[in-house]
Amino acid sequence: MKEKLEQANQFIEENKGTINDIYRQGYHLMAPVGWMNDPNGFVYYKGEYHLFYQYYPYDSVWGPMHWGHAKSKDLIHWQELPVALAPSEEYDLDGCFSGSAIEKDGKLFLMYTGHYEREGIKREVQCIAVSDDGIHFEKFSGNPVISDQHIKGIAPIEDFRDPKIEKRNGIYYSVIASKTTDQRGQILLFQSEDLFLWKFTSVLLTGKRDQGIMWECPDLFHLDGKDVLLISPIEMKKKDNLYENINSTVAFIGEVDWLTGRFIVKNHHEIDFGLDFYAPQTCVDDQGRRIMVAWMQMWGRNMPTNDLGHFWAGAMTLPRELHVVNKKLSQQPINTIYELIVDKKTIIKEKLEDSSVELDDNDAKQFYIEFSGILRQTKTLTIKVLRTKESSIELIYDPNTDYLSISRDSFGLTIAGNETEQLTKRTASVPLLNDRLVLEIFRDTSSIEVFANEIAVMSMNFYETEQSEPPIVSVMGKVEQLRLNYGTIKI
Repeated sequence: MKEKLEQANQFIEENKGTINDIYRQGYHLMAPVGWMNDPNGFVYYKGEYHLFYQYYPYDSVWGPMHWGHAKSKDLIHWQELPVALAPSEEYDLDGCFSGSAIEKDGKLFLMYTGHYEREGIKREVQCIAVSDDGIHFEKFSGNPVISDQHIKGIAPIEDFRDPKIEKRNGIYYSVIASKTTDQRGQILLFQSEDLFLWKFTSVLLTGKRDQGIMWECPDLFHLDGKDVLLISPIEMKKKDNLYENINSTVAFIGEVDWLTGRFIVKNHHEIDFGLDFYAPQTCVDDQGRRIMVAWMQMWGRNMPTNDLGHFWAGAMTLPRELHVVNKKLSQQPINTIYELIVDKKTIIKEKLEDSSVELDDNDAKQFYIEFSGILRQTKTLTIKVLRTKESSIELIYDPNTDYLSISRDSFGLTIAGNETEQLTKRTASVPLLNDRLVLEIFRDTSSIEVFANEIAVMSMNFYETEQSEPPIVSVMGKVEQLRLNYGTIKI
């Protein structure tokens, strides 16, 4: 592997200065050059957050997967580190696919999927790599540690990937994505005492026919008295305003029966209602916080930075602190982002009726807006976060239906996908809390993330082609106790 790593790291060093940075994010993690997708190995290790990711440094399209690597003290400022894994062995010759990380005896262990696909043969097995310093890794000589014999008669080896490790009562457990022979997603549970010798425990959960043909990137953890299983289903059936993207992200809330190894579901729901969010992974830090980050992109769509030859594609979301509230996953922006908001301003109006408020002129590519208001007499609220004379990125809230919509229709460069009808807008149900709506909006160079009433989150990319005018808040009807806090996010 050493030769492959040296080759990748040398290429990155020689080419990272050649990218076009016009759409590069300011406070979101990106690869220095090339393609990135799923977050991997998200872990708090020796006083720092480490985040690995699926990586192909040689082009801005998906290729044989490496593991990129960065670390941070605050989850906002990231330090680029050398590539951690590269395809080098027969079992991972065509990619070191997604996985996770865990600390044991001061060492950092990675568990990942080795992918082989040649001459009509496809095989996915689970492998271990170990590091003494959290930066340089050696693949275990006994790899793969979970393979054909573990799942014979249970699942096909062709689609068997994305191990996520958790430790419980001194035992290591790994949940791994799979599918049934009749094309339904399922999650398998394995256990080990030492991370090297594994045995099959159970089929933790199997999907219904409308819940996708394959489940990817599982993450199992206990939070606020509930067990949570995150999955990323491929082609989950659309239902009303839910699961409209080609691939979705879902949280199952309930409890694990550890005697049978079965997940007892009490509730399940989509966890991001934007256009660009997939493959979330979580970690627990030294404060006991459960933090989640995801790939802020979506499969099956063109990526303008690749189309334009900018030589990079993909970014991670803003990290989010998780809680379970009323059997649903609640997400809050990581608190360190607020320390970076400068040039703060506030607009307060006791009443705004059939009119608009324009925020001060601000040409910053990174900014924050917090809207708060009583909407008991509001017909429609519209926030044009970015706008030109021809189009806008806008949020629209209808108190009669509780629907909050986000749209990038006709704004900037075209982003088109494999959906039957081109998807440029998503809608979430956001009930008012005591007649009040609170929205937090985080804009980075080419993304917007919206947190609504601690109930719904929307993540979306865009690529503007001209300088936008200042944001504007418009009301049909009346908004009472309007408060707008806003400022620049300075890195």
